[in-house]
Amino acid sequence: MTQSPNSRVPHRQQGVALLVVLMLLLIMTLLGLASLRGSIMEERMSANLFDRGLMFQAAEAALRQGEDFAGTTKPSQYTAACTGGLCTAPVTTADVTFVNRWLLANPPYKAASTVTSGSLSVTPGYFIEYMGSAPNWPGCDRENPIQAGCLGPRYRVTARATAPGRSQVILQSSFTSPE
Repeated sequence: MTQSPNSRVPHRQQGVALLVVLMLLLIMTLLGLASLRGSIMEERMSANLFDRGLMFQAAEAALRQGEDFAGTTKPSQYTAACTGGLCTAPVTTADVTFVNRWLLANPPYKAASTVTSGSLSVTPGYFIEYMGSAPNWPGCDRENPIQAGCLGPRYRVTARATAPGRSQVILQSSFTSPE
């Protein structure tokens, strides 16, 4: 039997197509993994941004609550022991090293109103330091005699919002209230 010139005889296959497909599959898998890794990183970054935003809002709310509270207190209520979050001005002398209270192991924070977003609930804190009397407008303390209402109590309010394993935000403001 003779073969016609149009009929083909199967050649022995070399498997090149299989190798090309496997290489393409490997490349696609690596691209997919890189894309997944990038997506996970973006998700973590957005979660961190959400946490920081929530902590900032909670700390700012505590700061405003502390300022409101400072406006209703008298300088005589402030103690060195920071009773109820009311502290005297930090003392700096030759034999005492000045330490910012917010850096202490147990800062004297007073709990503020709780802030909740979804399943996360944060109770920020604040403390107020009486910093002494200060001019309520520039230069009024240099006038002779000093005008009524010129000097008023100056307070430094420090607020902190934090949650375990999440962002921490500390804010401070200087506040003067009319006496």
